[in-house]
Amino acid sequence: MIQPKKSRIQTRVRFAKRVLPRVQGTEVRLRLLSYNIQTGIATTRPHHYITYTWRHFLPHAETIGNLDSIASLITPYDVVALQEVDAGSLRTNFINQIQYLAHQAGFPYWHWQTNRDLGKFAQVSLGILSRLEPTEIRGYRLPGAIPGRGALMARFGDGPEALVLFVIHLALGRRSRLRQLAYLTEAINQYRNVILMGDMNCQSSSPEMQKLLANTQLRKPGKGLHTFPSWRPNRHIDHILVSHSLQVTQEAVLQKSLSDHLPMTVEILAPIHLAPGYLQNRPYCIIGPNR
Repeated sequence: MIQPKKSRIQTRVRFAKRVLPRVQGTEVRLRLLSYNIQTGIATTRPHHYITYTWRHFLPHAETIGNLDSIASLITPYDVVALQEVDAGSLRTNFINQIQYLAHQAGFPYWHWQTNRDLGKFAQVSLGILSRLEPTEIRGYRLPGAIPGRGALMARFGDGPEALVLFVIHLALGRRSRLRQLAYLTEAINQYRNVILMGDMNCQSSSPEMQKLLANTQLRKPGKGLHTFPSWRPNRHIDHILVSHSLQVTQEAVLQKSLSDHLPMTVEILAPIHLAPGYLQNRPYCIIGPNR
């Protein structure tokens, strides 16, 4: 049995600009986006891995401008999964990037999980931004040869028909990825309506991806959705996998070079009851971990 690490949640209230959902009768169109933002470093050429190396450790004035561009990009979406995002350290001028993007893009709910806590030098995290109110948030620590990989789960609604979303960033090594996906398979199979989002560091044809698809009810991803590297994408390693119980109406890669990855998007058609509170005319709340 999976024993998740439950995240602590703090709720604060603020008013935010509402982005209206696309409702069709008893169904709602939800737009999902997954993005490895590389802590706001605009690596858009191979040589930037060398010339921008210091930006992984020290703050830079251009980072805020790049975050603002990312905020504009994600504003039309309903749920956003972020990888390689910093929860506030020296290299970000101690700005929590999840919180900053939520404010700039008008997301009422956000949560983060720090998987590598390097003190004031780095807070390597996963993040969720949402226009839907989550019923539950959980954090998972994933197995691997090197500690520091995790998963963040958000549940929307209650009971067997709830919508459950996992945000992940898997290891670079295949052996570790196989262990991590085996662990996640057990968690995924506890639910019917599942979305798995993130940088999986493997393509859809890889053995670990094939094993995941064979052991879960997740759909096979589309072809030709290359997300890496952003300047000449030839690998599909960022994924949004959706269970067969949910209808996928669109999937695409956005050609926006604001990181070394390109953002992956999917639109699904889901029953309106899977988005509880989405249409309520009331103030938004902000959800984030206690600090």
